[in-house]
Amino acid sequence: MKYYLIAGEASGDLHAANLMRALQREDAAAEFRFFGGDAMQAVGGTLVRHYRDMAYMGFVQVALHARQVLRNIAMCKRDLAAYEPDVLILIDYPGFNLKIARYAKEQLGLRVHYYISPKIWAWKEYRIKQIKRYIDRMYSILPFEVDFYKRHNYRIDYVGNPTVDELAVRPYADETFAQFIAVNNLSDKPIIALLPGSRLAEIRDNLEIMMQAVDKFHDHQVIIAGAPGVPEAFYAPYVQKGRVSILFGKTYRLLQQSRAALVTSGTATLEAALLRVPQVVCYYMRGGRFTYSFFRRLIKVDYVSLVNLIADAPVVKELLVHHFSPANARAELAVLLGDTPQREAMLRGYDDMAARLGEVGAPERAARLIVSDIRK
Repeated sequence: MKYYLIAGEASGDLHAANLMRALQREDAAAEFRFFGGDAMQAVGGTLVRHYRDMAYMGFVQVALHARQVLRNIAMCKRDLAAYEPDVLILIDYPGFNLKIARYAKEQLGLRVHYYISPKIWAWKEYRIKQIKRYIDRMYSILPFEVDFYKRHNYRIDYVGNPTVDELAVRPYADETFAQFIAVNNLSDKPIIALLPGSRLAEIRDNLEIMMQAVDKFHDHQVIIAGAPGVPEAFYAPYVQKGRVSILFGKTYRLLQQSRAALVTSGTATLEAALLRVPQVVCYYMRGGRFTYSFFRRLIKVDYVSLVNLIADAPVVKELLVHHFSPANARAELAVLLGDTPQREAMLRGYDDMAARLGEVGAPERAARLIVSDIRK
């Protein structure tokens, strides 16, 4: 059968690639065409558009690149119609994907499946109307989403969380600290990891504050996790020989060996928690208190980080907008670097969160449901 997939950012590319492998196991004749990235391309099929040419987030970024966004949508519609797939599979990225879903359903009459629900429970709840109208099947990777969709009388399948799967099969899971620092030419000081995001604007906004926050921890080394698709030269102003390093393609290995981390809100917070790395969740936005109060009124949930949302408790500290300052981040980090009650409480919270996520097998469960639906 023919599958058309759309992933608009790095995490979606990774999740979609694993789903594609699971689909191949369910359907030996599977053919793929997609908007995505390198991970999906490694599985096989035809890459139509790379996510790095699509990843515009937030009102300002979308407005600045409106012409390119519209071109991407038009290209996707033409390509989708020409390919005539058996199913369209959307991966998160709702601003783009819901527009394509409407076209696919109304103009082409395609079956439309959504793997990784848009976070409409946080804000833009009105999008439930579009989902009910254009999406035939929804597969959730966050357990609390099930109750949200039930309240809207919409069927959703919780399939597990793919990050659990990705971590379970990660290479170098048994790597020691000594091996890690030796192969990466690092010092033997404890590591503070910085994960400032995956998009240029996001990294630029968050990394400078993170660097100021860690500048007093001279008994630790600082390592930045380089984002895929971001040139190394972009990070050059932040690298300091013998003090601050950068590693690409080794984020799981870095987190596994870190004493603590500053992490920009997103999937990385979940990865850090599953690898049991104490963390401070950070996200800077311009506008200070006004922006913070505006979004607090807009957002329908008590927390922003996936860790706290899944645990339904304040497991990790969230420093958002004007609360994310060097002084605040430094104070929170200092507590987590020692053998403190706060550190132990966070690790216990991680255990509870992991139990709620469940066992491995998310891509396989989703693939079985997708193929079963198509073969009806």
